[in-house]
Amino acid sequence: MDFEELYNSHVEDVYRYVLSLCGDSHIAEDITSETFLKAIKSCEGFRGQCSVKAWLLIIAKNTYYDYLRKHKKFAALSDDIPCENEMEREFLDKDEAFRIDKLLRKLAEPYQEVFSLRVYAELPFADIGRMFAKSESWARVTYHRARLKLKEDVFHEGM
Repeated sequence: MDFEELYNSHVEDVYRYVLSLCGDSHIAEDITSETFLKAIKSCEGFRGQCSVKAWLLIIAKNTYYDYLRKHKKFAALSDDIPCENEMEREFLDKDEAFRIDKLLRKLAEPYQEVFSLRVYAELPFADIGRMFAKSESWARVTYHRARLKLKEDVFHEGM
């Protein structure tokens, strides 16, 4: 495995995902770096059951949880994004992104994480399903329900 290529290909995705979890750019940078160090050390353990990107995001999520435990913090899981619908286009507007991110952090799990994996990390539903040991259909339905809840919250907040 060429680690320079691995890093260059996935560093932005990992960073965006971790940033969506913690909301702090400095912490996200540290965890992103640590994620790639752990990936280098554990590359032998990668079995190819999911994409390399999904594997890295799993490492990133676990590294973030380790960070929270180590610092005894308890936090909710909180640019060219492909636009699947109008709501995702709003993420391109920073003011709207901040407002929606606040609403996203209020979502219950697994909705919050599935939405973040799909929008911030741009993972395919099949990989998201595997990360949760569920089906691709489960990931699609969970994402759809998260979008509906966010749309409802955006509507109510706007009134």
